[in-house]
Amino acid sequence: MKVVAIIPSRFRSTRFEGKPLARIGGKSMVQRVYEKAKQSEKITDVFVATDDQRIVDAVLDFDGHALMTSSENKSGTDRVAEAAEKIGLVADDIVVNIQGDQPLLDPRSI
Repeated sequence: MKVVAIIPSRFRSTRFEGKPLARIGGKSMVQRVYEKAKQSEKITDVFVATDDQRIVDAVLDFDGHALMTSSENKSGTDRVAEAAEKIGLVADDIVVNIQGDQPLLDPRSI
């Protein structure tokens, strides 16, 4: 059984465009969230799900895993569901939806 963290990430936010790539202490927000997810003892794999190539490129730059998803998704949860299908999980695998704007996430809370 896998426990997969999927981080939905959108560049085009109405309140803070480009938020996933905003720098916090020298790293992008998406990188900080990704690293926190990787620190969890429960998580076996971490993916960023996005519809923006800039985010894919940023994730690949820090050797993370990124999945391109449809720009038609209406919510982050829809984006996570699409990404889970692309990964090819099996029935007993678990998906954890980790919000992309939680750079201070405590890995123990996952």
